[in-house]
Amino acid sequence: MRDLLPVLGAWYTAGSPFGLATVVATSRSAPRDPGAAMAVGPGDEVVGSVSGGCVEGAVFELAQEVVANGEARLETFGYSDEDAFAVGLTCGGEITLLVRPVTAAADPSFGAVARSVAAGEPVTVASVTDGPAPRGATLAVWPDRVLGTLGTEGLDAAVTADARGELALGATGLRHYGPHGERREDAVAVFLHSFAPPPRMLVFGAIDYAAAVARIGDFLGYRVTVCDARPVFATPKRFPEGVEVVVDWPHRYLNGTETDGRTVICVLTHDPKFDVPLLEEALRRPAAYIGAMGSRRTHDDRMRRLAAAGLTGAELSRLRSPVGLDLGARTPEEVAVSVAAEIVALRWGGTGAPLTATEGAIHPLP
Repeated sequence: MRDLLPVLGAWYTAGSPFGLATVVATSRSAPRDPGAAMAVGPGDEVVGSVSGGCVEGAVFELAQEVVANGEARLETFGYSDEDAFAVGLTCGGEITLLVRPVTAAADPSFGAVARSVAAGEPVTVASVTDGPAPRGATLAVWPDRVLGTLGTEGLDAAVTADARGELALGATGLRHYGPHGERREDAVAVFLHSFAPPPRMLVFGAIDYAAAVARIGDFLGYRVTVCDARPVFATPKRFPEGVEVVVDWPHRYLNGTETDGRTVICVLTHDPKFDVPLLEEALRRPAAYIGAMGSRRTHDDRMRRLAAAGLTGAELSRLRSPVGLDLGARTPEEVAVSVAAEIVALRWGGTGAPLTATEGAIHPLP
């Protein structure tokens, strides 16, 4: 959805109605996560995807329909054993879509949401999917303000409180309430779609490997910063466009940089005078992933130095070193794939094993 907003925002600003389909729930081996979206705009232009091709034809027609009649729809698609030619998911999963018309009258907050996401300002969009409240009604929730309504003051208040909590976590999903926001009731289903700023990837050491890691980090949706104390190496022209390049001592830069539970830290400096003070700082702060490049001999020496500096066993256990999965990588680009694979596996609890050697659901439910 985040990637579609520049196009959708332009349609909205031009006054062109469009149909927006959003995945609000999944089960089993669904191909896309909640929040994935597809839109049909002026001239029947299509952007986005909700299933990787399985049901897009049917969704195209639904999006045209909701624009024509102005009424939101909730539709579920799954694999049909009875009719192999039915519209459904060949992967065996199931997705539920909220398909709604978007116009200035139907969703007065959409333009402000698109601008906030473009500016990196956190916002959550709450949409009614089912129940006595108006289906498709939206409420945009920022840390300091709201815009729109879901139909009742009580429901707006309850959803606003939950949306701000989810926004702090960058979480997206369905929540249930009573008609007036009552807790522990499920008459009204509301989809909370959080647009938190992109997670950060901090790459230390402006070497060839760093350029490749920065490139794949940008591809994965991270806001990437490369830091090196040596100005001859830390030059923007050596890195992809959009990557921030900082000349500073790595530990000093990290000390002044905010991190959270989504931050990725890649230490590629391969030099104890940079590595050790940097990792002392990194291993004592929030981060999703902390990896350091080096041979096994370098790793052993680094661990001894860090232990001597006073880091605990629990802190040292957070370090992924040598960095990456065992792919037999040789080139900087291959090493970057190895590092990215380890980051993704750690995020979702993957094993790193070939899927041909595993059993069960490819995308297990959380």
